[in-house]
Amino acid sequence: MVIKMDYLNYGKQNSNVLPDTNTISNVKAYKEPFPHLIIENFYDEKELELIWEELKYYTKPNKLLEVKDYMGVSGYTNAKAIELDSVYLNFTKIQNPTNLKVNYRNLSNILTVNRKLFTNEITKEYAQIHDCCNVILYTNIDNTKLRYYHDGEYYKPHIDVMFHTLAFSYFHKEPKSFSGGELYFPKCDYEFPCNNNTLIIFPGWVEHGVREVKIKNSDYYDGLGRYSITSFLQTEIPKQ
Repeated sequence: MVIKMDYLNYGKQNSNVLPDTNTISNVKAYKEPFPHLIIENFYDEKELELIWEELKYYTKPNKLLEVKDYMGVSGYTNAKAIELDSVYLNFTKIQNPTNLKVNYRNLSNILTVNRKLFTNEITKEYAQIHDCCNVILYTNIDNTKLRYYHDGEYYKPHIDVMFHTLAFSYFHKEPKSFSGGELYFPKCDYEFPCNNNTLIIFPGWVEHGVREVKIKNSDYYDGLGRYSITSFLQTEIPKQ
C-alpha cells in the first residue's frame, strides 16, 4: 500500500520530502514543518482484529478513566483514557526484581502488536530525518496510553517534555461517524487528519493538540468516536 500524498496539502511541500524513504512502501518521512514520519495502513488485518477486540472491551462502562485518574493534565483535555502499562504491570517483579519470567504486557493485544513500532526499519527511517530524531534508537522505556474521544471531547495544545518521541496511531469504525478530532500543531499551522489505521511519529517538544470531536445521535459506548493509541518513548541513562 502506498501512502497518500495529499494528507495536508503536501503538494505544496514536496521539496521537503526526503529523497530516500522508499525502503518501506507505505512510509513517508518529512523534515518540515518539523521532523515526522507518517505510515498509512500501519497494522495488517490480523493485528487490527486484535486491537479492536481490546478497543471494544475498554469502550464499556467504568473501563476508561477520568483525567484526574490517569495522570492527565486537568483543564487541557476532557477525554477519558487508560494507561495500559499500569494495568498490565508485573507486581511480582517489583517485589522481586529478579523475577523476569512473566511478561504481563503480553496479556494485552495492544501492548503486544504495538511492538511493531520498534522494528529497525521504522526506527531507522525516523532517525535519519534529522539529527534530533536519532534519540529514538536509544529508547529503553516506553509507555502506552489508550484514549477515546466522543462528542465534545478535545485536547488543548501542549508539549510532552518528559518524552523525546511520541507515536500516535488512530482508529475509528467505518464508515466514519464524527467530524473534528484532527491532530493539530498550532505553531506550525499544520494538521494531521488521523485517518483510520494511520501512525505519526514526531518529537515530544512539538506542540500539538486535538480538535473537538463532534458526533450526533451516538451513545458514548457505541464506540463510534475517535481512538488514539499513544506510545511515549524515553531513554533512561543506566546508573554507574
